[in-house]
This record gives sequence, C-alpha cells and structure tokens, in this order.
Amino acid sequence: MAKSPKISASHEPGGLIVHISGLLPSLSPAEQRVARLVVSDPADAARRTITDLATAAETSEATVIRFCRSVGMDGYPQLRIRLAAEAARRVEPPDARVVGGDIPPGADLAQIIATIAFNDARAVEETAEQLDPAVCERVVDAIVAAGRIEVYGAGASGFVASDFQQKLHRIGRTAFYFPDVHTALTSAALLGKGDVAVGISHTGTTSDVIEVLEQARARGASTVALTNSPRSPITEVADFVLTTAARETTYRSGAMASRLAQLTVVDVLFVGVAARNRARARKALEATAEAVQSHRVGSGRRRA
Repeated sequence: MAKSPKISASHEPGGLIVHISGLLPSLSPAEQRVARLVVSDPADAARRTITDLATAAETSEATVIRFCRSVGMDGYPQLRIRLAAEAARRVEPPDARVVGGDIPPGADLAQIIATIAFNDARAVEETAEQLDPAVCERVVDAIVAAGRIEVYGAGASGFVASDFQQKLHRIGRTAFYFPDVHTALTSAALLGKGDVAVGISHTGTTSDVIEVLEQARARGASTVALTNSPRSPITEVADFVLTTAARETTYRSGAMASRLAQLTVVDVLFVGVAARNRARARKALEATAEAVQSHRVGSGRRRA
C-alpha cells in the first residue's frame, strides 16, 4: 500500500559537527578522512586552507569540495565559517587530558573516568539538541493511537528496545519486543494499519532490524527508525526517523555512548506518551509498582 513520505529533521539543530558525525558512515572513504579531521578539531580545520586540509586528510582538493556538498555546504568558504562558529561555542572537557574524546594507550583510571563521563554527557546533550520536536510529536501521536506497538533491536540496541517495551507496557500500552528475528518477523506480518513498529539500530545497517521493519511497513503499520546515521538503510523503510548523536571511541563501539543516546530518545517518547493521559499513566504505574512491592527487601511486606 502507498505510504506517506517519511518525516525526519532536515536542519542541523544540534550543530554542524553533530550533523557531520551522523553522516560520516554514508561518506566515501576519502571524505570520511576529511570528516574525521573536521570533527576532531573544528577550530584547527577552520584555520586551514583547502590545500592544507586536503593534504592532512591525504586526499585531493576536489574531494574536500565533494565533502562540503555532501554535508550540505555550498563550498569550502562556507564550511570554514561554520566550523569557526562551531568551535567558538564548543564545550571543552573539564580535564585537559580528554582530547578528541578518545582513551589513549597508558591512560590512568582518572583519565578514563573523565573521558567516559565527558563523552556520555556530550552524547546525551547533543542528542537532545538535534532532536526535532515536530517529528517526536508525530511519533508520540502514532504510539498513543496505536492498537499494538512492536519494538525491534539487536545487540546493544536490543537492550534499549526491551527497555522501551517495558516502559510502554507499564503504562498500559500493548507493546512487544522480540529478540529472536524469526519471532519478530512472524509477529510483524500480523501488524496492520493503526499499529506502530519501532526499529532501533545505532549504525542503521542491522539487517535483522531492517527486515522486520520492512515487513511491518508492508503490512500497513507506521514505522519508526531510531539511528545515529540519518542516511543509513533503515531510514528507507521508516515513515519517521529519529536520530542520536553519539560518537563512539576506543573500547566503546556500538555499546555505551550510543545506548545512552538511544535511551534519551526512548525516555522522551515514553514521557510524551504518558503525558497525553497522566491519570491513566499514573494509575498504571502505581498498580505495576504495587504488584512487585513484596519482592523488594525491606519493603515491610512478606509473601505468605
């Protein structure tokens, strides 16, 4: 059946660096080298001539121009102006040893703590900054009106999918999460108009999640993609696209900062849904909390 055009953010509310970071996986290898230089130190990149930047990235000036156009700039002069502005407002880490957000060889625990805390906080803040409230509102509308909600995710994103399902279930929404792809596919095949399917994938390339979301969309359900890569394959099977802004570093690929960023978006949607009917949500939360109260040590209640 025909679907309405997908809705996603077309601007850069979170800043140019967040925008470039999200597009990085979709760029060519040579453009990625340029992007990494720009993202790691916007101020330094802004001071460079196009020849200097091309040399540092081990590529050509033509590639730098292509990179500019790939990220929505008219040319290199506009990129330099935007990078200078970005550098001026950039928040520096509290520990001078936290450079580029990575953990260097030989780092002591104090430096590891400072780096992880800074990166995690930045992932949450930048995700919130670039979230489009209008798209979030449309997703909340769809979930509130849905007869059935299914959430899909694999690996670290699977934990986030499970968390979202449990949150929705606790406020009385009919929500399901299936970690097994075969079970997810058979369930998605039974969805229809008025239902909502949410696919979560940091890279946007997880084939299991894409396949299940595609099945749900083919059956008429509204589909939502939550990803860090706005040009990734999962966005092609989504009616609504929500993006995170996590930058993975050493030892952390796909597991930590990305999960915190995803949970931020999940919490936004959950609270948005709960706020539509506060009395119902409060009653459901109280009932579910009461149901497990006797299983808490020191609660003052004991099972017979």
